[in-house]
Amino acid sequence: MPDAVRGHWADRFTPVSARPYLRLARIERPIGWWLLLIPCWWSAALAALAADAPFPNLWHLALFLVGAVAMRGAGSTYNDIVDRELDARVARTRDRPLPSGRVSLKGAWAFVLAQCAVGLAVLLQFDLFAIATGFASVAIVLTYPFMKRVIWLPQLVLGLAFSWGALMGWAAAFGSLAPAPLLLYAAAIAWVVGYDTIYALQDIEDDEIAGIKSAARLFGEHVRPAVGACYALSVALLAGALAAIDAGPIAWLGLLAFAAHLAWQVATLDPEDGARALTLFRANRDAGLILFLGLCLQALA
Repeated sequence: MPDAVRGHWADRFTPVSARPYLRLARIERPIGWWLLLIPCWWSAALAALAADAPFPNLWHLALFLVGAVAMRGAGSTYNDIVDRELDARVARTRDRPLPSGRVSLKGAWAFVLAQCAVGLAVLLQFDLFAIATGFASVAIVLTYPFMKRVIWLPQLVLGLAFSWGALMGWAAAFGSLAPAPLLLYAAAIAWVVGYDTIYALQDIEDDEIAGIKSAARLFGEHVRPAVGACYALSVALLAGALAAIDAGPIAWLGLLAFAAHLAWQVATLDPEDGARALTLFRANRDAGLILFLGLCLQALA
């Protein structure tokens, strides 16, 4: 894939027969599981601050890592199953394992179930409230691949799914929810809409041909201020989450650094440059980890 990491271990050291399945799971494109994981880690860190703990629960952080890799892979495989005919009509996606014929439909479904089994094993390590919270996301995940055919802002539904971890870290720590994680969830949704709009800039021409709706097409020449508005909303909601738990100054400095990173993305965004769009999209891993670091340092202080 054009946006895969060059020379990734999945393309160099794994059996040739396994590589199409690893590509279904997007293993060679780790930015996806990072962006699914980061709201989980934010939430765990926010919970640690609220509980006056010296650090987020390390066991929970590890579980979220394994779960993010497994469920991002399951979601990507399911998305490819649903989109296999559309993918065949888009230059960037027509070489994916299903439209190219390297994986059968039956094999793809079996792979989805295997990855979901890993995700379920992770989820069952938590208490009943966290398990129920995790299961509540299933309907959104199953709905998302169809949204690009129906609404002009499918990134919003992606945000609802990809941000669910913002609830999970708190739910795992407290066995309940509160205003702080709800504000964190809303902030993560706005963040996802912003960065996935940047990502969609790569596909505007092909999406028009295939009839695929996206925020990049919706916003058109106003895409930069639209992304800026999403990011500004995300920062404002994050500020609300920090205020709800009376966070200390280091956490606020982390949020300031996160906001500066997002402002840099907007300032350097070129809607006509697909390669630049991919670079900025990937940079959101670093933006998210900056905020997570600020929350962790505040817990340690």
